[in-house]
Amino acid sequence: MSAASATHPSPTPVPSGLSWAGYLLGFGLGGFFDGILLHQVLQWHHLLTGLEAPAFRDIRVQILADGLFHALMYVIAMGGLLLLWRSRRVFAEPGADRRLFANALIGFGAWHMLDGVLSHWILGIHRIRMDVENKLVWDLLWFVVFGVAVAAAGWWLRRGGSDGGAGGVRKVVTPVALALAVLVAGPTAALPPPGVTTVMVLFKPGTTLPAVLEAVVAVDGRTVWNDPSGQLWAIDLGAGGNPMPLYRHGAMLVSNALLPVGCFNWFRS
Repeated sequence: MSAASATHPSPTPVPSGLSWAGYLLGFGLGGFFDGILLHQVLQWHHLLTGLEAPAFRDIRVQILADGLFHALMYVIAMGGLLLLWRSRRVFAEPGADRRLFANALIGFGAWHMLDGVLSHWILGIHRIRMDVENKLVWDLLWFVVFGVAVAAAGWWLRRGGSDGGAGGVRKVVTPVALALAVLVAGPTAALPPPGVTTVMVLFKPGTTLPAVLEAVVAVDGRTVWNDPSGQLWAIDLGAGGNPMPLYRHGAMLVSNALLPVGCFNWFRS
């Protein structure tokens, strides 16, 4: 045995049953957290809020779907408890408790990442907030804060705090913190100023003035300002206006956020 091995013994392997107990318990708790907080307490959405079929407009159907979802989370959590009970003899071994908690964090984060990709963006059965215009911003914030950040914390904890040294902690925490800061700051910076109904619209090169005016009529808006190039326009949509038809009339980019306005400055002659 080498001196290094004698100084830093390898950690005792944790049985797979205990590891999966953490994953399943964390995944189930993530589902409970989502359902109880978002469906019942805040009431931002129900499981099937995003479906437009008349049958899903009935609140009783929505509540039934939420109940079936919670029942599924109970099954997953019970599976985790069963695996934990079967692994109870090894739970007192060094590192087993930390691995269980770390895997629970990973499972919790995995639930929110899976829910974001599958339910929000692929199936579209609901979004985090159904009562706001910028649904994607809330989806991304929830995905990062409760998905990526929690799973990253679990991954770091499972690695034993990067060998327990302060330098190892910095090597892991610093890039993760910077990445999370960028992921959170980007969507936040793209939030529109409150109460603003005017959008900046960048039209494709060669779009004629009649085509622009036709786009304005399509959204029942009015022109506020235009760049000398004729490609950049400020259009007031009014309260509750839908900017999506602008894309069908030659728009390349539509935004009511402050961030892109400065980037459009290069159009000035």
